[in-house]
Amino acid sequence: MKNYQTKRDLKRELRRVYKAMDFVSENFLRNGRKQRTQHIYFDLYQGLGLAWEFLGLQCGHWDGYKRKNTQGLCRIYGKVKGVRGQYYLIPMDGAKKIGMRVAPNSKKVFENKSNAQLVRDGIMFHGAALNVDVHNSYKSSLFGKEREITIARDRTIGLKEGGMTCSVDEYTVNVETEPRDKSKKPPYGSFPWELSKSKLKFFPVIFHFDGKYRFLGLTIFRPARKSAR
Repeated sequence: MKNYQTKRDLKRELRRVYKAMDFVSENFLRNGRKQRTQHIYFDLYQGLGLAWEFLGLQCGHWDGYKRKNTQGLCRIYGKVKGVRGQYYLIPMDGAKKIGMRVAPNSKKVFENKSNAQLVRDGIMFHGAALNVDVHNSYKSSLFGKEREITIARDRTIGLKEGGMTCSVDEYTVNVETEPRDKSKKPPYGSFPWELSKSKLKFFPVIFHFDGKYRFLGLTIFRPARKSAR
C-alpha cells in the first residue's frame, strides 16, 4: 500500500472509499434481493471498510477532533480519540513482516514493568508460538517489598514448538526440553568441563567449533518420548 506524504492525498483516497461504500450500501444492500447476492455485496462492503481502516492508520489527525456525543472523532477519517488502531496487512505467500525491531531505549529505572514495557506481543504461526518481550529497567518486589530489586532492561524472544522452548535474550540462549515443574527443586546446572565423561554421556549435545576451538553453535538431539500405552 502506498505511503501517503500529504494530507491532501489521504483525504482524496478516503473520499473515494466513502463514495464506493455509499454506492454499495444504497444500491445493493437492500431487502428483497437473493441471499447469495446480498452476501456478495456484503463482502464487498466489508472489504471497503477494511480499506478505510488501513487508510486511517496513515492519518496524523491534522485537523483535530470533532465532538460527537461524549467522544471525539477525527475530522479526517472518523477515528475515536484515544482508541489504538492495530491492523496488519500481510501477504498470503512469502515472508511476512509484522512490526519493527524494538530494543530497550532508556537508562531510567521505572517504577513498574507496565511503565517500562515497550513491546509485549505474540503470535501462533503454523503451530509454533512466538513471543517478544522488550522492556527498560524497572523496580520489582519479586522477593518481597522489603527486598526490592531492579530488573535489567532486556529484549527476550521466545519460541515454543512441540514441547521444546527456546528463549533468546541479550546475554543468554536457553533451551528447555520439557516444562519445569515448579513444585520440585530447580534443575542443576554445570559447565561441560565440570562434569566427568561418564556424566557427559547422558547429554546428547554436539558442540560446533572452528580450528581455534571458538564456539560456533550446538546441536541438541531431542529426547525420545515414551510411547503411551
